[in-house]
Amino acid sequence: MTMTMEQIQQYVLAYLDITECQIMEKSPHHVTVKLSLQADKDLTNRPYYWSFIERTGAEPQTMSFKFVFDAERHDAELAAAEQDVPKPQEDQILGRHYGAIRPLPVLGPARIQREDLAFGSPRLKQIFDAALRRGRCVYLFESASPKQRMTLLPAAYEPWLGVNFKIEFCCDMKREEIRTLGISLLTGHIDTSFSSRLQSLSLVPRVPENVHIEPTRLSLAEGRDMLEQIIRTAIEAYDQTWAEEANERLQEELLLIDSYYTDLLRDPDKEKKKLVQEQYESRRGEIRWQYEPRIVVSAINCGIFHLRLRR
Repeated sequence: MTMTMEQIQQYVLAYLDITECQIMEKSPHHVTVKLSLQADKDLTNRPYYWSFIERTGAEPQTMSFKFVFDAERHDAELAAAEQDVPKPQEDQILGRHYGAIRPLPVLGPARIQREDLAFGSPRLKQIFDAALRRGRCVYLFESASPKQRMTLLPAAYEPWLGVNFKIEFCCDMKREEIRTLGISLLTGHIDTSFSSRLQSLSLVPRVPENVHIEPTRLSLAEGRDMLEQIIRTAIEAYDQTWAEEANERLQEELLLIDSYYTDLLRDPDKEKKKLVQEQYESRRGEIRWQYEPRIVVSAINCGIFHLRLRR
């Protein structure tokens, strides 16, 4: 699984917007931001600083970052801009006595740290982890239209349980799938394209004006079990050729190990034989873990979404 430069840029900008970071400069290839309190705690790894701020009540100073999405084009733009800017004249008298005077580095909160973001970079992984940690469970409402706020009758909203499932097909090779399912806790209807439905809506964390929340008929446990059954049925319908081929490769690797250790296990020295036996069993366990086909299903995150009831 990988991401294009455009996908990384869209994801990072969404994270910065949600965490209310202040955008200082922006171009198609980079963005310079002053982090919000939440983003600074997530990304800068300054637990002692924030502990001091919380104990003393001092005014916090968050850090600033320049996130570069396309380093080559951004550097080319910087080089072109520097050519157009005239260089400052040096003081000849000071230069004669003290030599060239270099500018002092900018330290402290005013320093802007550059980070080149690409799939697999440590800073991007840190953003992924922060988003996953803080967005594991959400509780949102569909935003009401201005017309709805002015009507006399409240709009009916139904609660939905939405879950992002990750399905991992593991052997000596690995493939992943992300499936988003939603179930109405009022009617039990399951939407297999729930993510597409959510993308077309504006969601807010507070109950909108002039709406009525319908009571649930299904518990969260019942909704979870129904969604898990949908995933289980989908997995059973998959082509199992990949698992059969992985088992064949597993047997070939186990035969190679057996052929290598057969003579070693005949050693008359009991201590050596015991060490070889442990090594043999350990090696077979490693090969089984690497080659044995298995399917791992996990819930990445979930949420309760109150959406307008369509009758």
